[in-house]
Amino acid sequence: MELTRADALALRMVSLLLAPRPAGYAGEPAPSTVAGVVTWFGAMQAQDAASAAWSFGVRLPALTLADLDAAFERGEAIRTWPMRGTVHYVPPPDAHWMLDLMGVRALAGAAKRREGLGLATETANAAVDVLGAVLAGGKRLTRAQCLDALRDAGIDVTGQLGYHLLWYASQSQVTCFAPNIGNEQAFMLLDECVPEPNRPDRDEALATIATRYFRSHGPTTRQDFAGWTGLTMADCRRGIAAAGDSLAPVTVDGAEMYADRALLEARLVGAARPARRKRPALALPGFDEYMLGFKDRSMMLDAEHMQAIVPGGNGMFQPTLVLGGRVVGTWRRRLKRATVAVTVTALADLSPADRTAVEAAFAGYGRYLGLPVELTWS
Repeated sequence: MELTRADALALRMVSLLLAPRPAGYAGEPAPSTVAGVVTWFGAMQAQDAASAAWSFGVRLPALTLADLDAAFERGEAIRTWPMRGTVHYVPPPDAHWMLDLMGVRALAGAAKRREGLGLATETANAAVDVLGAVLAGGKRLTRAQCLDALRDAGIDVTGQLGYHLLWYASQSQVTCFAPNIGNEQAFMLLDECVPEPNRPDRDEALATIATRYFRSHGPTTRQDFAGWTGLTMADCRRGIAAAGDSLAPVTVDGAEMYADRALLEARLVGAARPARRKRPALALPGFDEYMLGFKDRSMMLDAEHMQAIVPGGNGMFQPTLVLGGRVVGTWRRRLKRATVAVTVTALADLSPADRTAVEAAFAGYGRYLGLPVELTWS
């Protein structure tokens, strides 16, 4: 099947749960819970906790921030470092096999990092043992309390050592993030959080992550899949093959891509494409799968706007304003006592109808926070 870039982008927005599914889609029902959303994706970027929460909120517009906090407290999703050494939300039962499949590659590369830090492997393993002991019995400790426990055990946590040891303990499948204690990061034991983990064999694991990635991001390429997972290209091909009929190849401007077969068979292209006169607006967080789920972002973003999204190329993605699947601006917020002040910077000319759509998007953000929005344009 051949698709235009516009058609592929329209389908991608459906996959990303950022556009409604038109009638005729015969795949899995649209998820309506935090657990359902994170399972649909397989993993969701979560470097910044506030951004990660809004990634769920924008896809579950009936939920408030308080509802999401309650879902995280129930354990519908947990944060850990499942791939590329980067924090993601993952389905709790899948955390172990994801770390086995993808996290192990980051763990293997940690020896060089420890050498640069002057950290002996024996010391890192001792730190893991300390954290395992102090967190046992269902305890949650803040980041500061975890570091205090390591200091009390005679382990140096100055500079980048503390962060590396907390990362190493999670990569070693001993700890994971707990829901915050107040505004502070917290940790708990992974095995106590997930007493009965899923344990697929390697081919099943590769098939699962391939199916989840392409159904939640497709149409997109093997290269994007490799960039997202950190897997070798050989494993990416193996995963796509193991996924079988759940995925289907398409061609977009000569590039081979894959997508959820049910999405393609529904022939959603015409129905899914946003209308020119009324483009849906989305206010997305900076660290969202819309942007970070792809190495090639040209379908969503003009190259000249990349500097505005990642100033200085420092890896800190700005929140984006999206119209019709394309980035047209950035935004920032400032929480006040009784309101949230939002400043929008447009990167393209916006019609009065577009600005009305933007205002509606931020009204939804205000409902999520439980605060009225003061919107200004810069």
